[in-house]
Amino acid sequence: MSPSAGGLVVFLLSVQVIQSQDGWGVNYRQTDVCAAKGSTVNIICDYTYPPGIYYYDIKDRFWFTKEKDGEPVDLTTDSEYSGRVEYTCYSKSCYLTIRDVRESDSAEYKFTFMTNKPGEKYTGSPGVTLSVTGLQVQVRRSASTWLELTCHSSCVLSDRAEYYWYKNKEYFMTGSSLLVSSGSTDRYSCYLTGYWNQRSPAVYGPQRPSVSVSPSAEMLEGGSVTLTCSTDANPAANYTWCKAHRTSDPHLFSEEPQLVFSSIQSSDSGNYSCTAENQLGRKTSDFISIDVKYGPQRPSVSVSPSAEMLEGGSVNLTCSTDANPAANYTWYKEHEDSPRASGQIFTITDFTAEHSGNYYCEAQNEMGRSNSTLRLITSSGKSHSFFCSLTHYINNPAKEVTHSKRGL
Repeated sequence: MSPSAGGLVVFLLSVQVIQSQDGWGVNYRQTDVCAAKGSTVNIICDYTYPPGIYYYDIKDRFWFTKEKDGEPVDLTTDSEYSGRVEYTCYSKSCYLTIRDVRESDSAEYKFTFMTNKPGEKYTGSPGVTLSVTGLQVQVRRSASTWLELTCHSSCVLSDRAEYYWYKNKEYFMTGSSLLVSSGSTDRYSCYLTGYWNQRSPAVYGPQRPSVSVSPSAEMLEGGSVTLTCSTDANPAANYTWCKAHRTSDPHLFSEEPQLVFSSIQSSDSGNYSCTAENQLGRKTSDFISIDVKYGPQRPSVSVSPSAEMLEGGSVNLTCSTDANPAANYTWYKEHEDSPRASGQIFTITDFTAEHSGNYYCEAQNEMGRSNSTLRLITSSGKSHSFFCSLTHYINNPAKEVTHSKRGL
């Protein structure tokens, strides 16, 4: 089943306006014209001139909307109307016909005429206001699971005007409105009788949003990171951002298309998603993982066993820090160039007085390094006691941001 083409539809407010002066006059048969985009419009006027002037004295007559150097510009010479404008004039009447009207044609149209005597001319002002409107689909929730779509024009339509609905570019049904289920993935548009080359923009729910990160390269702590959510939807979608939590529901973070970290911190690491929603449906993006990398924080050193112990026993020194990626550890003794050990735990076996002194562990990754110093003191006799701790922080660690995606 397919609709048949109908006739042209032009909407007129038929109120005559007569502009006259000393026998000169222009009578517009309508003051306002409202037309659907793509239609053909006729604007009509009747004009008069004083006695003693005859029809063959009229040298020129035309319609215009613009002036150049104080003189009206004939519509037939305006490139914006090329091939779409025609005058039909006879006796003391003149018709202006505009085909395939565009929204840019909305303007005030005036008629002017002049005789073969210099300076003898007249323009009817004010003129006729043309308003060109396109069709739009308005969406209204009818029930919890149903939406009402209405084909709308700002013109006052005649009772004979008919609308045709298309679903995914195929003819669907006739009528000024229809009901669709909420969350439908179809695209709906409407046509007005007679204008198959002109239709309303289609309305549809959001497609699955995509998320981009800027900048995508490494950056120092305190830099700005922007996540941008985008989708294709009509009406335009509203956005919400959520951060996933392991032990609770996602936390609402923002309600803007962009989520901006003006000074990103390690605590901002996590999985983020955005949801796009309009009256016809909603879709959520894949998670995007934000991983803030940073150099080692100030290390802490522990000693085991922590009680006094006999000489000849073992001592375990453990170095710990917070870093991303994980730090590598190296142990040094003061005044020695070569490292004593590598790894998070340094074990001293057969502990003696010779082992007394300052030890420090250095934690390092590609973003930075830091160290802490521990003093081991051996008392005389069979036991030792410790420790005095000194800490040095080397190379204020830089931080960087990486991101990856995974599906929901």
